[in-house]
Amino acid sequence: MKAAVINRIDGTFDIEELEIDEPRGAEVLVEVKAAGLCHSDMIVASVDRGRPLPMVVGHEMAGIVVGLGPEAMDFRVGDHVIASEINFCGRCEECVGGGTYRCMDPGSINRSPEEVPKLRRDGEAVQAFGVAGFAEHALVHQNKLVRVPDQIPFPQAAVLGCATTTGVGAALNSAGVQPGDTVAVVGLGGIGLNIVSGAQIAGAKTIIGIDLHPAKLELARKFGATHVINSGEDDAEARVKEITGRGVHHSFEAIGLGTTQKLALGLTRSGGGVYFIGIPQCTPLDFNVMTDLLIGQRKLQGVYMGSSNIRRDIPFYADLYLQGRLNLDDLIGQEISLAQINDAYAVQESGGIARSVITF
Repeated sequence: MKAAVINRIDGTFDIEELEIDEPRGAEVLVEVKAAGLCHSDMIVASVDRGRPLPMVVGHEMAGIVVGLGPEAMDFRVGDHVIASEINFCGRCEECVGGGTYRCMDPGSINRSPEEVPKLRRDGEAVQAFGVAGFAEHALVHQNKLVRVPDQIPFPQAAVLGCATTTGVGAALNSAGVQPGDTVAVVGLGGIGLNIVSGAQIAGAKTIIGIDLHPAKLELARKFGATHVINSGEDDAEARVKEITGRGVHHSFEAIGLGTTQKLALGLTRSGGGVYFIGIPQCTPLDFNVMTDLLIGQRKLQGVYMGSSNIRRDIPFYADLYLQGRLNLDDLIGQEISLAQINDAYAVQESGGIARSVITF
């Protein structure tokens, strides 16, 4: 099969032919039909954290089941499925309680280093990082998959797996936004726009989108933003307090930079919640615990994958889309081929569009 392979930590991918193993145990072989270009995968490709190479990434993926391991009982050949980055064992205390995103033994569903590798190139192992969905086929444990209705187009189904799960989940699950609340979202990429959607679904009264790119600000209105602020032109903190009076009940940071994390803290009213979602790309944040948290009585929470139970949440979001209550169509800026991945990432990382999706 063809796959986009990371051979160097320089933010680029090489399109190569790889061999993929047969499904073993509870694994499922999926023919990939669409894969979204998430910023997190670009960080893996461009920031050296000691991971072995070569590697295939890509975790925002949708496709059709074409093969089952002998212990895979949750799916049938022909099912339309979405993959998720979340690993869960299904047996630990957290999983049994529904908190699969906090699984205590997530590595238990992965192949061990002693087993046959999932991917090979000329007989040598290629690392399959997470879903490894930037390829024509993906081999994943059944716990990482969710069945969805066949009526959902594959590109829209793909973005459900990460951008929507993380963004809508951050609003509904992590923050528990309530009707009448006020919300600010810093960073209006794929995840940020879905946070806006989640806040609207929850019934927030005021939803403020903040970004540097005018096109993303206009796009945010299609997802439910009541106000938008260009932080390169306006004092975002002053404008938010002008709009809300005291600051927002919930602020979300979806970029991962110290300046935007600090901004999110400043936008939040006394007693409010601050939610960091963007993968850090900077030195540790320096802030004043006394004034920013204690005196302000603010809650600061890190969010992983929208605090999601994928078997519960993704089918719910799929139904909302089919009912016309969740906007996925405007999230997809362009559909591309696998060979266009480098050019598409360049456009997306520059802020030109919210999401590019590879279609096969």
